[in-house]
Amino acid sequence: MQQGVQLKQKTEQPVNYLLFTEHYPVYTLGKNGKAENILIGEEERSKKEVEYFHTNRGGDITFHGPEQLVGYPIFDLDQFKPDLGWYLRNLEEVIILTMAEYNLHGERSAGETGVWLDAHVKGKERKICAMGIRCSRWITMHGFAFNVNTDLSFFDYIVPCGIKDKKITSLEKELGIRFRWWK
Repeated sequence: MQQGVQLKQKTEQPVNYLLFTEHYPVYTLGKNGKAENILIGEEERSKKEVEYFHTNRGGDITFHGPEQLVGYPIFDLDQFKPDLGWYLRNLEEVIILTMAEYNLHGERSAGETGVWLDAHVKGKERKICAMGIRCSRWITMHGFAFNVNTDLSFFDYIVPCGIKDKKITSLEKELGIRFRWWK
């Protein structure tokens, strides 16, 4: 007979979560982002009361702030499909379907993650939802930032997502109505 501790085999599936939040004004730079895409220095950021963090998510520079819906899905992709492209397209689809509820035609832009309006109309492209994720052992982290009533002036001080010559928009700007926020 063997002596020792017998470990109980784990039989329960991990629990998946979707966390929603709103941030104080902050710029975050993804792990492969370029610092030159933030166009203002520390002193000016301090005056504008916006913080800056380098993070381990994918993507480049973005802004998070009040009245922007930020979602952090913490999913075990082994329970669904261990494929990051599939996961990102499904995150985009959730936002596209949400926008359709407001009679807005959200779409993808070839080679660029996130959700756009008029993605295929040169000079009219507008990003409404940014995405930056990280995944470790098929557990997802980080997520999306959907501009609802977001103060878009903060995007003037960065090259959003490292993409030049395209604009950022919000539900408020597109529909001309201010959404009631959960505060």
